[in-house]
Amino acid sequence: MVQIDIKPLSVNAAWQGKRFKTPAYKKYEKNVLKLLPKLTVPSGRLTLKIEFGFSSKLMDIDNPVKLLGDILQKKYGFNDRDIYRLEVDKRITPKGQEYIKFEITKFEE
Repeated sequence: MVQIDIKPLSVNAAWQGKRFKTPAYKKYEKNVLKLLPKLTVPSGRLTLKIEFGFSSKLMDIDNPVKLLGDILQKKYGFNDRDIYRLEVDKRITPKGQEYIKFEITKFEE
């Protein structure tokens, strides 16, 4: 799994209205893109495994999933419609030690 040390952004902080990215989301996207390593994503159907390290127990597990998926597809050139399995885990970590781990693999039934 790849780990990037950044606090996951809530979808609530990402959008103004229905279509406009907030300044916080634009900054988050830029920072995540910089932190992501070079990877080769398999073609075809995919499995995306994500682990979020949150410092707040109140954070919803599904809140940052869409944001991360959109950023990953932008970086790695796949289409998120090719994700056939999504596995998401939530961990609680001390404030200042938030992180995101992910792995993109070929989908296996």
